[in-house]
Amino acid sequence: MSVFSESSQGKLSVEGRILNKFDVRPHSENLENYRKICRERTKKYMVKSRQIKVIDNDTGSHMMPMPGMIISGIADKKKLPIKASDMKRTRRDRREMEGIMFKLFEKQPNWTLKQLIQETDQPEQFVKDMLKDLCVYNNKGSNQGSYELKPEYKKSNEEPAPE
Repeated sequence: MSVFSESSQGKLSVEGRILNKFDVRPHSENLENYRKICRERTKKYMVKSRQIKVIDNDTGSHMMPMPGMIISGIADKKKLPIKASDMKRTRRDRREMEGIMFKLFEKQPNWTLKQLIQETDQPEQFVKDMLKDLCVYNNKGSNQGSYELKPEYKKSNEEPAPE
């Protein structure tokens, strides 16, 4: 066996030859001592090094925001407007909603659920129910994840859906 090294230029060179191989084991008389040392070492590294410190002055004044201190996280949250999805939506009449849906599909042949909810301002479940009756969901292709009108409604968009 030989020992090799690599220089900074990437050249390999032989550093030496290994003539004898030695395996090291503790003496049988020191075996108990060795096990004890290994056990202590393992226990030492398993103990968490965190320490709890009791604060004498626990009035909390150091944690209170002072006038003029601006905490960006809290200030940003106050500025955000309430989303339309958080507010309650009221359902329209089914016939009226069908008319709105047909008009939307006249403008654009494919719509995602999110877009339709935003355009119609109707509850999500109501829009989903309408889509089950009026549309086909595209699983594949360029319009993946969108809805388009069923073929029977594409021919005559002005007529309300038969039930």
